[in-house]
Amino acid sequence: MTVAILLGAPGAGKGTQAPLLSASLGVPVLASGDLLRSEVAAGSEIGREVDAIMQSGELVPDEVMVRLFLARLGRDDALGGAILDGFPRTRPQAEALDAALAASGRHVDKALLIEVPIEDLIGRFAGRRICKAGGHVYNDWFKPPKVWGICDVDGSELIHRADDAEATVRARMEQQLGPLRDVADYYREQGILVAVNGLQPIEDVARDLLAALGWHAAPTG
Repeated sequence: MTVAILLGAPGAGKGTQAPLLSASLGVPVLASGDLLRSEVAAGSEIGREVDAIMQSGELVPDEVMVRLFLARLGRDDALGGAILDGFPRTRPQAEALDAALAASGRHVDKALLIEVPIEDLIGRFAGRRICKAGGHVYNDWFKPPKVWGICDVDGSELIHRADDAEATVRARMEQQLGPLRDVADYYREQGILVAVNGLQPIEDVARDLLAALGWHAAPTG
């Protein structure tokens, strides 16, 4: 089983790259938010536990999150491996995940860090436009609509959210980058961190991430 951690700041491209890795490797992406919602919706034992915690307004403890991921890694579609997206977010979470995996005879094989300078990250959010009707995402510089201010898909208005304002984004980034660096350093100390230039075209970032996992496309022609 190959267990890979996908790391990167908000806006670095994890959401774009995760499904590309999944499709190429034939393994699922395990995202923390999706797992939480899925277990709550299923009404499983851990789902009920998580729901009670969230209903109380508390954060889901690291120990519960680790159990959630371990249970998901035990399902048939993850027997060949999985990409973890959105977990671990802190060094204590990374340490707890490693301990739990070791107890079951597994380990994290690679931690993949998509590196994008903070000024570029801020620019990506500052230029983001959201479709008012369907939530389709555009960007003034990287993915503009065909008609300015209008969604290509449903013709609705594109809006700039208040929380994408530069000052707000900068404050949010500074708050999140510290724990991200701690997690990256943790895996770097273990010799399994691979950093990839996130400023490259999407297909080049995907190529480098896959290469870090030992996957190479079959030659064509």
